[in-house]
Amino acid sequence: MANIISHKNPKSIISESIKILRTNLQFSNVDGSLKTIMITSSISGEGKSFTTANLAVSFAALGMKILVVDCDMRRGTQHKQFGVTNANGLSDLLIDPVMNLDKYVKKVDIDNVSLITAGTVPPNPSELLSSNSFAKFLELVKAKYDMVILDVPPVTVVPDASIVATKVDKTIIVSRIKVTPMEELEKTKKMLENVKANIAGVVVNGVKTSAKKYYGNYYK
Repeated sequence: MANIISHKNPKSIISESIKILRTNLQFSNVDGSLKTIMITSSISGEGKSFTTANLAVSFAALGMKILVVDCDMRRGTQHKQFGVTNANGLSDLLIDPVMNLDKYVKKVDIDNVSLITAGTVPPNPSELLSSNSFAKFLELVKAKYDMVILDVPPVTVVPDASIVATKVDKTIIVSRIKVTPMEELEKTKKMLENVKANIAGVVVNGVKTSAKKYYGNYYK
């Protein structure tokens, strides 16, 4: 769990930035209806999976019961983020007629955080996310957890994000300085708007910040 800075170093600049993101999301839904958040990006390598894991841990620190769902069934990485096996994941759950969550939800070494990994690579990830099984799955986990955070493939690469965006409360787009081409980010925004996604905003990774300028010695 080396990349989960919110757990390892909760007073770091990165952790505080994640807390700001958490607070902004909370205030965006003052009526308390925020249950599902999709995190995606334009292309690979922008930090969406890192953001997903750290945001989940940040919400869990408030005492909320959080479920992370790795919807990137082609190249899922949340099992690596949390140090668990990828066996019996989302793809396997969605074709299981019984859909017993206890068989697929993995406990991790962080209080209040549970995980459903991506699972076996299926031949039809987009079809699984469009299925009634996925809709049923979302209803089940929304009833059981305070918040569900979904790590979804990049928007411009496969149709998965456009499908899932229609089923969640908020969508976050992750980008990275000197990695995300502006035209790809604009294309991502347009594609999500075309499906009427509720875009909460954009997270920009890779911004260098001096620790001295950020409340000085407190973070040392």
